[in-house]
Amino acid sequence: AICGHGCKYGECTGPNKCKCFPGFTGKTCNQDLNECGLKPRPCEHRCMNTHGSYKCYCLNGYMLMPDGTCASSRTCAMVNCQYGCEEVKGEVQCLCPSGGLQLGPNGRTCIDVDECSIGKAVCSYNRRCVNTFGSYYCKCQLGYELKYVSGRYDCVDVNECVTNTHRCNLHAECLNTEGSFKCKCKQGYQGNGFDCM
Repeated sequence: AICGHGCKYGECTGPNKCKCFPGFTGKTCNQDLNECGLKPRPCEHRCMNTHGSYKCYCLNGYMLMPDGTCASSRTCAMVNCQYGCEEVKGEVQCLCPSGGLQLGPNGRTCIDVDECSIGKAVCSYNRRCVNTFGSYYCKCQLGYELKYVSGRYDCVDVNECVTNTHRCNLHAECLNTEGSFKCKCKQGYQGNGFDCM
């Protein structure tokens, strides 16, 4: 089977037909499925959508059970956790619904972990990390755009000279470079390429 546009998070099952992996949707399986919006809802109380998945959490005073339901808990109500809690060996611990969140100094509220600044994020060489609340994503470096090339998605150099997104002077030549561009004044003119006299 050949899928001309590829199947980003899935497999090609017929001519331009993709079978998406769980948690993904769209014609080329390139979109995250928001499980929190599905009917029936996957979580009893609150739901946080994540890339390709989701996390359940409970209102204060309730404890998250393995099946995603929330059980009333006197001990949880007393601790006053932001996202519900769990009991481990008789000890009550507050929970954070994502690995990109950590318990704050008070042990009850969750604060964001900036994976980009602490080097926890894994992005390929031509992508840059963008932090989000509870997670992060990888975006093409400036001067590159995401394109589907030879069976996979990749960050490809933008030719600013062709797309006319350069700022070269009217009397200058635009020269494309990897991830950027250069401007050179035409013969008979002098300057830095942005200003030519």
